[in-house]
Amino acid sequence: MAEKIVNIADSVTVGELAETLGLSVTTLIGELFKNGIAATINQRLDFETAQIIVEELGLDVQLSRKVVSAEIHHHAHKLSDKAVPRPPIVAVMGHVDHGKTSLLDAILDNKTAAGEAGGITQHISAYQAQRNGRTITLLDTPGHEAFAALRQHGATLTDVVIIVVAADDGVKPQTVEAIRFARSANAKIVVAINKIDKEAANPQLVKTQLASEHGLNPEEWGGDTVMVEVSAKTGQNLDKLLDMVLLVADMEDLRADEDVPAEGLVIEAHMETGRGAVVGLLVENGHLRPGHYLVAGTAYGRVRTLQDFRGKTVKDAGPSMPVNMTGFKELPQFGDGFEIAKSEKEARNLAQKAKIEQEKMAATTNVTGADILKMMNRKLDAEEFNVIVKADVQGSVTSVVDSLKLIDTNGEVELHVVGTGVGNISENDIHLAVGENTVIYGFNVDLPPAVKRLAAREHVEVRIFKVIYELLDDAKASMEALLAPEVVETEIGELEVKGVFRTVREEVIAGGEVKRGKVAKDLLARVKRGGEQIAEVEVSSVQRQQQEAKEVFEGEMCGLSLKTNKKITLEIGDRLEFFTRELVKKTLG
Repeated sequence: MAEKIVNIADSVTVGELAETLGLSVTTLIGELFKNGIAATINQRLDFETAQIIVEELGLDVQLSRKVVSAEIHHHAHKLSDKAVPRPPIVAVMGHVDHGKTSLLDAILDNKTAAGEAGGITQHISAYQAQRNGRTITLLDTPGHEAFAALRQHGATLTDVVIIVVAADDGVKPQTVEAIRFARSANAKIVVAINKIDKEAANPQLVKTQLASEHGLNPEEWGGDTVMVEVSAKTGQNLDKLLDMVLLVADMEDLRADEDVPAEGLVIEAHMETGRGAVVGLLVENGHLRPGHYLVAGTAYGRVRTLQDFRGKTVKDAGPSMPVNMTGFKELPQFGDGFEIAKSEKEARNLAQKAKIEQEKMAATTNVTGADILKMMNRKLDAEEFNVIVKADVQGSVTSVVDSLKLIDTNGEVELHVVGTGVGNISENDIHLAVGENTVIYGFNVDLPPAVKRLAAREHVEVRIFKVIYELLDDAKASMEALLAPEVVETEIGELEVKGVFRTVREEVIAGGEVKRGKVAKDLLARVKRGGEQIAEVEVSSVQRQQQEAKEVFEGEMCGLSLKTNKKITLEIGDRLEFFTRELVKKTLG
C-alpha cells in the first residue's frame, strides 16, 4: 500500500500535528516525552521534527511541506501604481579568500580588506556605487562558514547576488552555500570569476564546475547565467561586471513606493561611546528622515542622525539606501524590520506589544529537528561547557552563538549559553560567570583593565578573539578537553600453539606458528580455546631459531615467553590473538 501524503506547514503545534495525523494528542506527547522532550499541546514543532516523530511511530505517512508564498520581507507591502524604479540591492558572496572584499574595494576605491581580521569580512557592510549615473547598493557578506546566519539574511535582502569565485581555486564549499542561499532568496545570480591576472587562473574550469555540478550555465555556452572574468587587483572588467549587474536588475523591473511611511530592515546594530545605539538600516520603501519615530522588533527610538556608508551626514534616505542612524533607546535585533510610528507613544506601544509576543513565543519555544535528535542521542553523563558571548555588534553575537551550537559533540558535551550581549566585557559578565565554570568569549571587543583584574581575582577565564574561526577552534578544543580518553585496541596478528615447554606461576614458554600478521615483544595477547577467551597475557620476549627476534611474521615458527597475572595452563591448539591497547584522547569530528 502506498504511503499517505500529508501536507503540513514549516511549523505546527503538537495539537495541529496530532489532528492532521489522526492521532490522539496524548499519543504524540508521549512519543515526544520518550525522546526526552516534555511538550505541551500548544508547543510548536518544525517540519524536520514532525518527520522524525512520524518515523518513530512507524506511521504509513509521508510528510510534505505546504507551498507557501515566498514573501521574505517582514511586511507584505504591495507596490502601488505610483511605484518608481529603485537601485538594485546586490549582495557579494563567495568562499573565504576568493576576493569579495577586494572586489568591492576596487569598485569603491577604498581599502576595507586591509582592516579586516584575518582578511575575513566579519559583518554585513553596505555601500553604494555609481555607474553611468545610476546607483547600485552593495552588501559585502561574510564568506566564512561560521557566518551562515549573517550571509543567509544578506541573501534575503537581495535582488542580485554576485558570487565571487577565484579563477585559480575553483568552486569551494562556501561557493555552493552562496548559490543555495541566492536561490532560496529568489535572487538573480551573476558570477564574477576573480583573480584572472594570476598565472594559475583557469576560468574555463570554473565555468565547467558551475555548469556541470550546480546548473549555472554561462551565457556564451547557451545558458542564462552571466559570468564575467575580472581582476580586483588590476581592475580588469569591473565596469563590465557593473553593467551586467544593472542589465540583470533591469529585467526584474525593480520598483519602490516613495510616498509611503519609510520601512526596511536592520542590517547591523552596535553601541558606540558618546553616540549610544548605532543601527545600520536598509530602506525598502518611503523616505527616512531625522525626527521620524521608528520601531524595530522590541526596540524603538527617534532618528537623531543619519549617515551614509562613507560617514557623511544625510537628511534623507530613500529606497535601497543603506544608512547608519542614532536614536534608538536600545539595540534592535539583527534582521528586524523597521517601520515609522506617528509618535513616541505609538512607537513605545508597538515595541511593548512585540515584547509581549516575544515572551509568549519564548513560553512555547519551538522544538526543532536538531533539538530532538540531540535529545535522542544525549548521554546521561554528558559533560557541560558553559559560555558567555560578547561581541561588537548584534549580528556577530547571533552568528557566534549559532556557530557554537553547530559544534557536534555526539551528545558527550552539553553547550550552555549562559548569557550574551553587545559591547565590552563587563563586571556583570564576570559575576555571572563565577561559580558556573563558565568561559567568557569576546569577539571584537575589549577587556577593560579593572574587569581583567576582577576576572583574575574570581578565576574566570576570558578569551578575546578577532577572527571567528579561531574562537570556534578554541571552543572545540575546550570541549574536547572535557572528554574522557577512550581505550583503543588494534589487532596485530595471530599464532597457533604447537608446543608448551614451561609453565610457572607468572610465566609460560611456548612455541607455535604465526597464522596472520606478526608477533613482537610487549604485545598483549588474548588466549583463545575453542573460540572462548580463557586469559590475557603479555609477550615478554620472542625467539626465532633459538635467537632473540624483534618481530616474527606470518608463516614463521617462533618461541614465546608470556607474562601472566595468574597461573594458566596453555594447550596445543590454543590460539593467541596479539593486539595493542592504548588510551586515546577523544576528539570532536
